[in-house]
Amino acid sequence: MDPAGGCPHARNARLRERGAVAAVVLPGDVPGMLVLGHDALREFLAHPDVAKDARHFTALAEGRIPPGWPLRTFATVRGMTTADGDDHRRLRSLVSGAFTARRVAALRPRVERLVDDLLDTVAREAAAGGVVELRSRFALPLPMRVICELFGVDEEFRERLHQLSSRIVATGTAPQEALAANKEMVEVLARVAAARAAQPGADLTSALIAARAQDGDRLSQEELIGTLILFVVAGHETTLNLITNAVRALCGHREQLDLVRAGAATWTDVVEETLRWDSPVSYFPFRYPTRDLTVDGTVIPRGTPVLAGYSAAGRDPAAHGPDADRFDLTRRTAGGRHLSLGHGAHYCLGAPLARLEATVALERLFTRFPDLDLAVPARELPAHAGFVGNSVRRLPVRPGPDARER
Repeated sequence: MDPAGGCPHARNARLRERGAVAAVVLPGDVPGMLVLGHDALREFLAHPDVAKDARHFTALAEGRIPPGWPLRTFATVRGMTTADGDDHRRLRSLVSGAFTARRVAALRPRVERLVDDLLDTVAREAAAGGVVELRSRFALPLPMRVICELFGVDEEFRERLHQLSSRIVATGTAPQEALAANKEMVEVLARVAAARAAQPGADLTSALIAARAQDGDRLSQEELIGTLILFVVAGHETTLNLITNAVRALCGHREQLDLVRAGAATWTDVVEETLRWDSPVSYFPFRYPTRDLTVDGTVIPRGTPVLAGYSAAGRDPAAHGPDADRFDLTRRTAGGRHLSLGHGAHYCLGAPLARLEATVALERLFTRFPDLDLAVPARELPAHAGFVGNSVRRLPVRPGPDARER
């Protein structure tokens, strides 16, 4: 696995030709496996003999993983992404009520206001210079503000938390930098928790602190910080990539955008097809077989760290047809038949929120700026750093005339 990342699709195609499961070498010469076929990944994600708890990670348990290993946080952070069974259900239940379809639908007016405010900024910058860096000015602040408002993270912490998140998910981070980023992330979120403990509000961090005060067995301090890390990082990085990738896809496939405008496809179709065709997460760490496990004819040894190849499964011809590489809003496998938000007990808790944010953002963006297009050729856009996330680092666009001023 190349720690620098880059576009994964050509690599995925080569690997899928050899099989649905591949042996890989992780940073630091750590042996691992990658599951990249759609059906194989679906089976693996829900298999009862596959765990998330790092005590099943043989090399880590034997002391062969150094403290500064760039992927260590994915394995060792305490929270629902590294818990199994009753522990996982306990931690998930503490926040799951905030992410039901009904509760997320109630957030729509707030999301719409945030989108419109951000588009006002896009309009001003476009009027001043013509080109706007849409990733940092629009795709990033929307999910960052939403998730931070949900968890009561004050404005003063948000920019730094994004910077630290980017370092943590970048698989090429040097050991000392990885250690420093993780240490500071914990320190910043401890300050967030302390602020909410001193001044509780109608936010999820305050609710988690109250649950811990009522019953200390329900949530430890380490689990509280781990939960905040999960939601702050995953709650904005993935939606940031999703919005960015969808804008790139529509700019590169104007005929698909025309289908939406003609009513032959919906903005929901755009979000689902983007999730399949250009998953915001490429290879997600980690799961561990609790015994030697055969998946699609390949043995994955017990205790091996396994990556979930979401970007690869999304373009698997066996699941999505011979034209799986084509962005097509009308394909029969559209409408959610992808694995980009997970599968099984660890299915993404924030999926309804990510879908809402992306749908509102894309519809309002292209309605207000119908002529929006990339300001540089797509091939010149710099790839995301690291192999966990899948997107580009910058997205310069020319929004064109503001429809509100026509």
